[in-house]
Amino acid sequence: MTSVRQEDRRAAVRMGVVLSFSGRGGVERMVLRLLEGLQEGSALPLSIDLVAIRAGNLPDGAVPPGVRLVDLGLEHSSRAASALAVYLRQHCPDALLVAKDRAIRSAVRARARAGTGTRLVGRLGTHLGASLEGKDPLRRWLRTAPMTRIYGRMDHVVGNSAGVVEDLRSLTGLPADRVSVIRNPVVGPDFPARARAEVAEPWLAPGEPPVLLGVGRLTRQKDFPTFLRAAARVRRDRPVRALLLGEGEEREALRAQAEQLGLGGDFRIAGEVADPLPWMARAGVVVLSSRWEGSPNVLTEAAALGGPVVATDCPSGPGELLRERAPETLVPVGDERALAEAIHWQLDHPTDPDRLRACTKPYGLAASARAYLGVLGIPAHPS
Repeated sequence: MTSVRQEDRRAAVRMGVVLSFSGRGGVERMVLRLLEGLQEGSALPLSIDLVAIRAGNLPDGAVPPGVRLVDLGLEHSSRAASALAVYLRQHCPDALLVAKDRAIRSAVRARARAGTGTRLVGRLGTHLGASLEGKDPLRRWLRTAPMTRIYGRMDHVVGNSAGVVEDLRSLTGLPADRVSVIRNPVVGPDFPARARAEVAEPWLAPGEPPVLLGVGRLTRQKDFPTFLRAAARVRRDRPVRALLLGEGEEREALRAQAEQLGLGGDFRIAGEVADPLPWMARAGVVVLSSRWEGSPNVLTEAAALGGPVVATDCPSGPGELLRERAPETLVPVGDERALAEAIHWQLDHPTDPDRLRACTKPYGLAASARAYLGVLGIPAHPS
């Protein structure tokens, strides 16, 4: 049974946006930002339900005004299909946008059970093929084999980079007209004010040594061990500090590695923060060391600030963002020496900020929202 907050309003179009707030990563922030753009971009009166499979990590006050929160009240996603079917029968949205693979699978089953004509659009934000490299073949098969059948029942699927879409099509066999690349709505009108917000972090104060900043979940995907090894190389030649924003299963292993590398008091994990943007605005270099991505919001935000940035040319996203205008910022995956050399270069010869900002023009909120409205079948205001 669902619980609904905010009063029900009549509208010409009703849509739902489905997401599990099991964490506070880039996907969650992206969806919350997109909701505002959808409201502003629709040419028709639009009523939006934010349908939370799990709402435990949804920050207080994060739901934009005018968006109705539908909390499915689930502790585990195993019951999501049944709960979503109830939502579809009760509220009959015209369209449903579903983020992340597991939620997409639940939504496909839910629509079949509910028997509604709701248009179903899925959104993927990671390069699944790269994430499964090196995994047990049986585990990989179990994850990917059902995708052809499941995704074939979607009306449309969105990937946040060309690499994600190419990977998706190779795994599912979907035709080109059933998939779209829509860039993440990273840069919005609130961007300058967010970047100027105060940060109570002594390391980021004027006159302190440059901070090499990594942002993201402390997991294998982000490859922070390579970040630390590169930071240690840079620190041999100049005073720098290494700072990580995030939490995850590798926290203690990273702390131990930093001690072994001799980083000592020049390394710290600051944990999760409400908004990393002002931290990035004050960093010496923002470093993305990932093994794989979809389209990394942190890197896009840092580039929109004018950098400096350094990133691995991993599948996929960083190259699509930076290769054309700022190729000197990209290094091979897992190459600590190349990463250290690129950090040195950015500290001494930072990439022109205007070049970096130009890379991020396709990542604006208004353009992304219009594209999403298009695949959802909702008329949008002319650009």
